[in-house]
Amino acid sequence: MRVLVTGAFGLLGREVGERLLAQGHEVVATDIASEKDFLDITDRDSIRVALRSIRPGWVVNCAAYTNVDASEAHEPEAILLNATGPELLAVECKAQGSRLLHMSTDYVFDGAKTSPYTEEDPPCPLNAYGRSKLTGEQAILKRIENPLIVRSQWLFGIHGKNFVSTIIEIAKGRPSIRVVDDQWGSPTYAKDLAKAIVALMEVDARGVYHVCSRGRATWYDLARKAISIMELDTEVVPVSTGEFPRPARRPPYSILSTKRFTATTGKLLPPWQISIKSYIQELLQYERG
Repeated sequence: MRVLVTGAFGLLGREVGERLLAQGHEVVATDIASEKDFLDITDRDSIRVALRSIRPGWVVNCAAYTNVDASEAHEPEAILLNATGPELLAVECKAQGSRLLHMSTDYVFDGAKTSPYTEEDPPCPLNAYGRSKLTGEQAILKRIENPLIVRSQWLFGIHGKNFVSTIIEIAKGRPSIRVVDDQWGSPTYAKDLAKAIVALMEVDARGVYHVCSRGRATWYDLARKAISIMELDTEVVPVSTGEFPRPARRPPYSILSTKRFTATTGKLLPPWQISIKSYIQELLQYERG
């Protein structure tokens, strides 16, 4: 099938494009930073021209405003990219008969639960980023029948800045670091998520799906594991969210249930502890060139 990927230069978008190619699909990788295949998803005319010329069977939207803290001061910009852009994509996908897969986030939830969030749980975002992503989901669902919306969380991968790579760089130069130990999620390797996304596309899945690695962790757990794999001597000190204030509130618990994904595809993502080892090996090889 022919697939147009937006945000294809990003942490997830590049992995999705590579996985689609590996599976034998035709990929048009677009990005606002691309000279050859430029696409601004907030520009209706840009979208219309791209879809009418490419005529993709699928559009996979990985373009997003992902800076959670910056979204607090720049909510209109976050809404433009995370809600208005996806709505424009949905309108044109409907006109062209293309399927739309849109990426969303665990931050549409407030973290008040103490068990994994299912796709039926009502969203209630705590921050501007989460609000913008939820608005995007709702706009798509109003504009097009049977979209595929994939929520994931705590992404790490070699094609973009992420918590794991940041922690490793900080730890190299410090005897100790302080990391929050009262927020729970499922760290997810972008390469594993890309495989899952393609699996959903290949079975023509429809609706909302939660996809993340198996297992749960706090940011402290994730930092300790990364530093241990790197064999660094840096001490990781657990702190509370209150001791480490950020502009945007985070849900204290946002683990996602992946039962629907497994029932649909027959697949499971690896445990995060295995995936982080794979990621760090890949990261070291990438840095060596």
